[in-house]
Amino acid sequence: MSTWTTPGDGHKLVLGMVHLAPLPGTPFHETGTFPRILDTAVASARALYEGGADGCLIQTVDRVYSVADESDPARTVAMGLITRAVAEATGEGFRVGVQLMRNANKASLAVARVAGGDFIRAGALVGQTLTAHGMVRADPLEVMAYRRAIGAEDIGIVAEVDSMHFTWFGGGKTTAEVARAARGVGADAVSLCHPDERTALEMIASVRDAAPGLPVILAGHTHHDNAARLLAAADGAFVGTCLERGGWGGAIDVDRVRAYVDIVRGVER
Repeated sequence: MSTWTTPGDGHKLVLGMVHLAPLPGTPFHETGTFPRILDTAVASARALYEGGADGCLIQTVDRVYSVADESDPARTVAMGLITRAVAEATGEGFRVGVQLMRNANKASLAVARVAGGDFIRAGALVGQTLTAHGMVRADPLEVMAYRRAIGAEDIGIVAEVDSMHFTWFGGGKTTAEVARAARGVGADAVSLCHPDERTALEMIASVRDAAPGLPVILAGHTHHDNAARLLAAADGAFVGTCLERGGWGGAIDVDRVRAYVDIVRGVER
């Protein structure tokens, strides 16, 4: 059973995004840049840690992806090295997440298990979603069997159920139904988001009704202006662009992290 849970005392998780440039083993990787990619990831994680965030999600941004649950060996090794370096550069209690996009869940579990990660985010744990790279089909039986085979039951799985990365394809299931299905196959939490704040709040409420006690993490579209309202309803958020200088892909600014965390901590009081 995973130990990845929300604290349960009203504490809201702030999980910053560590976006990686294309890694070795992918078509757009620039030869010789891996040391810089690793150093940038560590610097980003340190800024999140020093700014008071609860953890981070290390996410590949390779521009083009396989739709299968697979990862090039060089890419997987690179992610393992980065994850280990981030884990060593941050303190105890700082949660390190792994997401090898689009849906390399088994490789993500392996990296987290071996390199010191705490959780993964699964792009598709149940159902299927149509993406620019093709149809991504989940295989929860294979993922959960692999999780057990490598002794990774303590590695949490946050399943995307309605976000920029996952929209249920076919059959017309609601976000709440997808969340309930994800919990049924072993997800420890779900992530969702919507650019419209009212819609996002309605999605959270629907999941609360359908799957009581299941932690709900916002998958995007939070910023300093709406964090208090959205985090009053959700259990945490993956936070990226608003913490980065110059927008998406920029260096993480520790002062922006502190300001965001202060807003969220105010919700808890």
